[in-house]
Amino acid sequence: MARALLLDIDGVLTVSWQPLTGAADTLSWLDANQIAFRLVTNTSSRSRNQIARGLAAGGLPVDPSRILTAVSSAARYLCDRYPGAPCFVVNEGPLDDDLDGVACTGPEDAQVVLLGGAGPSIDYRTLDDVFRLADAGVPVVALHRNTRFQTAHGPALDMGAFVIGLEAAADVEVTIVGKPAPAFFHAALDDLGVTAERAVVVGDDVVADVLGGQAVGMTGVLVRTGKFRPSDLGGDGPGPDHVIDSIADLPDLLGSLG
Repeated sequence: MARALLLDIDGVLTVSWQPLTGAADTLSWLDANQIAFRLVTNTSSRSRNQIARGLAAGGLPVDPSRILTAVSSAARYLCDRYPGAPCFVVNEGPLDDDLDGVACTGPEDAQVVLLGGAGPSIDYRTLDDVFRLADAGVPVVALHRNTRFQTAHGPALDMGAFVIGLEAAADVEVTIVGKPAPAFFHAALDDLGVTAERAVVVGDDVVADVLGGQAVGMTGVLVRTGKFRPSDLGGDGPGPDHVIDSIADLPDLLGSLG
């Protein structure tokens, strides 16, 4: 049986922070069977502590130390690569809690840009400021390339759509620090103390979660919840190692792999 798991949150355990059927039972089963896990998310609307509180309110108690976010990954990257550089942060909501060591500033003084998640507070002027900075040679870092996310009312447009457009308009390459960046998965595996071959990644995003994990040697499991679409299983490229209907089916799958 797998020694450790990386579990996506939104679309796997919850949708709009409401727990999906079987999520609580599966987390309890993992603990009872001494299978270590980390929750890995590109979500930027909440800090790790806020995520933990939200999950607990829905009957999914998880210590913040077991939650790894793209924001904390971004903080490590920015401090290592651009120490002390003023950073223009564009995100729906503040990211201060998990951006330790990063000096945030406005676009006029920015020496690096961090793109988080999209939302109604991000207007054209802000996005145009990012374009002008990128066009002038200021490096741009993004949490993810997700073009959409799932809500209780249907799919919503995410920042990845702008990342793609920005790269084309400014002729730049945006550095991704969240899923599916290999460094993100390797950091999570290091935190668990396991090799990729002994770990399983579970997600509803076939590219960012499943194929991203498989690319570093993990076993990939796609769930048919959240942003999953039947078209995720088509095409000529690589597919997920396993597909299950929901997180409730994970214990049976792990048992069969053992």
